[in-house]
Amino acid sequence: MARPRSARAHKQVLDAALELFAERGIESTSMDSIAGLSRVSKATIYKHWADKDALCLEAMVHLHGLDKQPPLFESGDLRADLIAFLKYRPAEERPELHNRLMPHLIAYSAHNRAFGNAWRSRFMEPSRAQISKLLNEAIETGELSRDLNISVGVAMIMGPMLYRHIFSGIHGDVPQDLPELVVNALWKAYRAAKPARNAARNN
Repeated sequence: MARPRSARAHKQVLDAALELFAERGIESTSMDSIAGLSRVSKATIYKHWADKDALCLEAMVHLHGLDKQPPLFESGDLRADLIAFLKYRPAEERPELHNRLMPHLIAYSAHNRAFGNAWRSRFMEPSRAQISKLLNEAIETGELSRDLNISVGVAMIMGPMLYRHIFSGIHGDVPQDLPELVVNALWKAYRAAKPARNAARNN
């Protein structure tokens, strides 16, 4: 069954925008050029997106797979769940385009504060919330020490993951098992101390 024209046109615009953003940068890509490459009129594009920032945000969400329902990470093993969450990459089928786009996305977000805030809210906040949830559960179950500041723990985990997103296509020395290395390092640093057994009994 053929895809409805409106759905096809929508996807054509997103794909054209991503290709042009990767080739020229977001700032240097015009709505006219997106209309030309997608073969969708600019008037039609503006019916779906208020401006280039709105189109760019949806295109990035589409590329990163954020428009798909993520799996649940509830195996009962909190360390394994955190590793699985960090390894989850729904847009893995388009790594080359992702790697070309990341520098442009970072640059555009840096000088366009409104877009940067919208992107962080859509992309970063769900990840931060999920990592915080898993770390809090690990503290409550006694796997991690209550000395762990959740904000510090999130930063320790998300920093290396952002490094992977930015540099995985540029430097070949980013280890494939980075999620395991990062989570294991945090567990080693903040593993809850087990109470000494029979200490009181021997006094």
